[in-house]
Amino acid sequence: MSTLEIFFLALIQGLTEFLPISSSAHLLLPSQLFGWQEQGIAFDVAVHVGSLMAVCIYFRKEIGDMLIAWYATLTPNKEDDAALTYDQKLNGKLAWWILFATIPAGLFGLFGKDFIEAHLRTALVMAITTLIFGVFLGYADIKAKQNVSLEKLGFKGAFLIGLAQAIALIPGTSRSGITMTMGLMLGLTKENAARFSFLLSIPAIAMAGSYLTAKLIFDVEPVDWYAMAMGSVLAFISAYACIHYFLIIVARMGMMPFVIYRLLLGAGLLWFVLA
Repeated sequence: MSTLEIFFLALIQGLTEFLPISSSAHLLLPSQLFGWQEQGIAFDVAVHVGSLMAVCIYFRKEIGDMLIAWYATLTPNKEDDAALTYDQKLNGKLAWWILFATIPAGLFGLFGKDFIEAHLRTALVMAITTLIFGVFLGYADIKAKQNVSLEKLGFKGAFLIGLAQAIALIPGTSRSGITMTMGLMLGLTKENAARFSFLLSIPAIAMAGSYLTAKLIFDVEPVDWYAMAMGSVLAFISAYACIHYFLIIVARMGMMPFVIYRLLLGAGLLWFVLA
């Protein structure tokens, strides 16, 4: 891979991993437009590591609080439970909800990934899913009541968001996009839907990275350590900036800028396929 390819693909991965606009559709474009080869497993591992580090560092306080609160739920004690604050109890619930919501994607990925890679990783599928789920996001942004507090999400709501995340394994859907859409439809505010989606991405990215790492271990192709290092750093920087500014944009303008972008992207991909 050339330095230009590394720079471009790592930035795309970092930016689109957390924006509701589909990373797979964007990573497809360079290969279709410029004839670039697939970036390979090693590079995929590197950019996943960079993205994972970004979300973990950005939400380090929330993650630390949830881990402590989650551990407290494993050793229940009436006196200790009574001493917990409201926020600590909520953090413990959030940790369990995120773990519970991760199960559908793990199972769907385990049993359906080969079929998806063989039959659904096409420009036409990505164009259609980019358009369809873009419309759903726009509908949720406009019509959803957004009056349910995060503590009211419950296991049922978390599981529904987890099911949505499993569907995102279909290329072009956008993991962050569909989980935020489901969060909005369940009544969460835009900020809470986005935050829950970002926190839910941690085990999802970790699972994807672990899967790719396992494949890399048994891959006989040489590893480009320069590409891996540069890709990881660039993905980290772009992902961290993306999370920060996305939360600001959502609070001020909602999801509509990303809905419009998705519709334009989907229409462009559809035109490219059918032209």
